[in-house]
Amino acid sequence: MSFIRPELAAAAHRWRGVLAALVVAALGSWMALQGGYLSASLGLVLGALGLGLALMSWRRLRFQQDGDAPGIVRVTEAQIAYMGSRVGGFIALPDLSEIRLLTLRGRRIWKLKQADGQLLHIPVEALGAEALFDAFAILPGIDMGTLVAALGADAPPSDSRVIALDGADRLIWARKGEGVVVR
Repeated sequence: MSFIRPELAAAAHRWRGVLAALVVAALGSWMALQGGYLSASLGLVLGALGLGLALMSWRRLRFQQDGDAPGIVRVTEAQIAYMGSRVGGFIALPDLSEIRLLTLRGRRIWKLKQADGQLLHIPVEALGAEALFDAFAILPGIDMGTLVAALGADAPPSDSRVIALDGADRLIWARKGEGVVVR
């Protein structure tokens, strides 16, 4: 028997990263106010670290989308795999040349393009899609604030008769240069 409502427990579980980082920031602020050079400097560093972790956790929280889209996303060793009921595929992060976000029949979809032109479409609400946040974070020149803001923005719904939208999708990131340079 639980004394906490299930909705409250689910919300606390979802916000656990942000809450833990804020506790670290509060501990750092308390240490900084205790006085002394070592305690104050260590407290300021700990407080700044906690605030940075809180910001990252909040962005990751905004990246997670509620819903139940078909398929499973796995990210292992710099490779994104999507296994859906009808479609799926793999794409290596070094081969990724473009990330777009489109809305198709009311569903938000990541459109990942390889350097050779092959596409991989991943629903935003697919199981395990939150792992894409960390995968996208290592891409050169990506602005994670723009990425998270694109998910939060309300995109106009697409026409249900259209299979692909080339002009209406939103470009999130594109690789600069001629592709991957191996040294």
